[in-house]
Amino acid sequence: MIQISLIAAFLAGMVALFAPCCISYLLPAYFGTIFKERSRVLLMTVVYSLGIFLVMLPIVLGARALALFFFRIHDSTYLIGSLVMLGVGILSLLGLKLPMPAIGFQQKRPGDIPSVFMLGVFSGITSVCCAPVLIGVLTLSSLTPTTLQALGVGGAYVLGMVAPLYITSLLISRGNLLERPFFKRRLGTIHLAGQAFPLFVSNLIAAAIFLITGSLMLFLTLTGNVGMPTDDRFTGMINATAFRATEMTQSIPGVNVVAAVLLVFFLVRLLTYVIKE
Repeated sequence: MIQISLIAAFLAGMVALFAPCCISYLLPAYFGTIFKERSRVLLMTVVYSLGIFLVMLPIVLGARALALFFFRIHDSTYLIGSLVMLGVGILSLLGLKLPMPAIGFQQKRPGDIPSVFMLGVFSGITSVCCAPVLIGVLTLSSLTPTTLQALGVGGAYVLGMVAPLYITSLLISRGNLLERPFFKRRLGTIHLAGQAFPLFVSNLIAAAIFLITGSLMLFLTLTGNVGMPTDDRFTGMINATAFRATEMTQSIPGVNVVAAVLLVFFLVRLLTYVIKE
């Protein structure tokens, strides 16, 4: 038995993100989100990833019953997830935002936090329904002797899954890519139920991503074409990444301490960017 290092868990999470059954929902939902919100992309990425963390961490901490539950309702999860995506697509097209409870800063709240968080939760659930990702999570958690270590390894694993999203959001934010005039261009007005909704290029792109992906998933689910393949190739890649990285780093004194410091530094820097954004 070897003890998985935090660095190994982080790298394994990055590999897990690209499992086809994981990325098929998570990535379109993310790109639709950033086009829908356009401003404060980094903050919305944090909200989105928190939804994923909410689902994944209990499973890492030993909630196998929860993992098996999501595993059994695989098709229902994709069915509900596709309907959620279609609903958010309509909201994106009309530029509508879900209401939030009034909690002080409400007047200045940026973006549609409830729908972004909800998409993150469903991305987490669909990721758990992905056999390679689920097996990877359970394997790593089984190789950690204490709850605290399991929490650290699980956090590093999920952070590895969302790290490419943070890198993408940083590049977009630094370059102000979605604040360019093209994305703010008004294409016309949608009249519905006696109300007028302005249609912008960014809203149209977001709606297209959500509606096309949601419709495709809904069709595949209803026709029985959304399966639960074990995909041994990706399972092997996730586990092999974790084991090889552990073998390479286990001889480094205090490797987990160093990794923990780096992860905390990353989170602090991320928080700083979010506040300044």
